[in-house]
Amino acid sequence: MTAQVILRAAAPLDAGRLGEILYRFQQDTPWMPKLYAEVEAISFCGTMIDRGWVTVAIVDGVIAGFLARDHDEVCALYLAAECRGQGIGARLLIAAQKASPAGLRLAAFAANHGARQFYVRHGFCELTTGDGSGNEEGLPDIKMQWQPPQREVA
Repeated sequence: MTAQVILRAAAPLDAGRLGEILYRFQQDTPWMPKLYAEVEAISFCGTMIDRGWVTVAIVDGVIAGFLARDHDEVCALYLAAECRGQGIGARLLIAAQKASPAGLRLAAFAANHGARQFYVRHGFCELTTGDGSGNEEGLPDIKMQWQPPQREVA
């Protein structure tokens, strides 16, 4: 049985949990540079929340993941490790797609094969590659874009 997923705008007090999710990804991902302390991840998430960019996914009363979107740019999509592979990320991304009728863009790390496959499954196409000079982590990345399906005019 699938748990109910509730999506809502992030609140300031959510920054701690979001920062924890982001920090754990950094620490648990072998190819990811360990650049930030957990308190820095929490502060970063707090800034995104203050800007109104963040939607959280709640499962059984606990934040399972989040998506941060600045207009048409997906800035972050992270799930707690125990919540991956359950369709929660898809729910967050589909909500962002519905809220962005002009399309979405994002950058995914080249090493993050799972994320890249996830985005392709959700209609994103790879546009350009970067050598890492354009991101804080210094990792090669791939710019991706999603365009909504064209409606046929009768």
